[in-house]
Amino acid sequence: MASTNASVVFSGSKAVTSHEEEHPVKAFGWAARDNSGHLSPFNFSRRSTGEEDVRLKVLYCGICHTDLHNSKNEWGSASYPLVPGHEVVGTVTEVGSKVKKFKVGDKVGVGSLVGACHSCDDCSHDLENYCPKLILTYGSLYHDGTMTYGGYSDTMVANERYVIRIPDNMPLDKGAPLLCAGITVYSPLKYYGLNEPGMHIGIVGLGGLGHIAVKFAKAFGCKVTVISTSPAKKKEAIEHLGADMFLVSRDEQQMQGAMGTMDGIIDTVSAIHPLLPLIDLLKSQGKLVMLGAPDQPLELPAFPLILGRKSVGGSLTGGLKETQEMIDFAAKHDIKSDIEVISMDYINTAMERLAKGDVRYRFVIDIGNTLAASNP
Repeated sequence: MASTNASVVFSGSKAVTSHEEEHPVKAFGWAARDNSGHLSPFNFSRRSTGEEDVRLKVLYCGICHTDLHNSKNEWGSASYPLVPGHEVVGTVTEVGSKVKKFKVGDKVGVGSLVGACHSCDDCSHDLENYCPKLILTYGSLYHDGTMTYGGYSDTMVANERYVIRIPDNMPLDKGAPLLCAGITVYSPLKYYGLNEPGMHIGIVGLGGLGHIAVKFAKAFGCKVTVISTSPAKKKEAIEHLGADMFLVSRDEQQMQGAMGTMDGIIDTVSAIHPLLPLIDLLKSQGKLVMLGAPDQPLELPAFPLILGRKSVGGSLTGGLKETQEMIDFAAKHDIKSDIEVISMDYINTAMERLAKGDVRYRFVIDIGNTLAASNP
């Protein structure tokens, strides 16, 4: 190894090289130490600001359902200690000598990724999010061999190409979830051609992703129908979020009445659920796009696809160019996430509530005002 200060930390199936003692910038955040998912105060360090790096003071960080999964190692890929958070916003405190896009004081954000190879086909098409050597904002090995730590912390540093400029009229707290939830619904609406005015788009699930999907689809000029298992969400969907229609997915009569009416469906649900009723809602050549990731395979019947030349696709997040496009579009059309702002020391309760779906619709941690007070 390059330094005698380096050590090897075994976590799950991963062997992680740790050079934290070499990093000169002290940092403080909250981390999970094991698969209980319980988070607690954590002192660590970050690298110095490189020539192409932007350092920011973190002011807010959204809580994504992915943070809950990773904290508990439910996907089997977590390395501890793990500092979650990839909906990170704040202000620039330092820039490297070669940074061209940002200056001290700018409002910026960091989303799901902080690195890629920059040479593959995906990277060459501004699709860093699909790069086989993608480096995630937390829980990944960075180029220098150290672990990436996320936004549940007081400071972050990232290469400027992975930093997003936050428009002046976008509130930082309500804008934070757009860096994951926002781009995750915006990207497939654009890629699959479901953003044309007059199209009829179904949104399955009215949660952190679903409520923003409704807002983007309406801003594109689409007719929007929310599809949910919960009749209680109808008023919220139509009166607050602006959906045109609401279908209770367990009501066979309602679902049959809407068969063959939709150009596309964005499915945000991660629980096991039947796909056939959704496919039946599509017009010929309609598209069902999966964003949720159930932990078991879903049954996909072939005949309904063949008979209507329908398709089922998927989508992850978006590349950096598209993420900037998305946040600018959101600012122009006054699209913000509906949030509940919490203090840092409320995080474990928030995670318990998130697991139960008890949030409307995204928790956002007030890092700037509450993190320091949580330092024992």
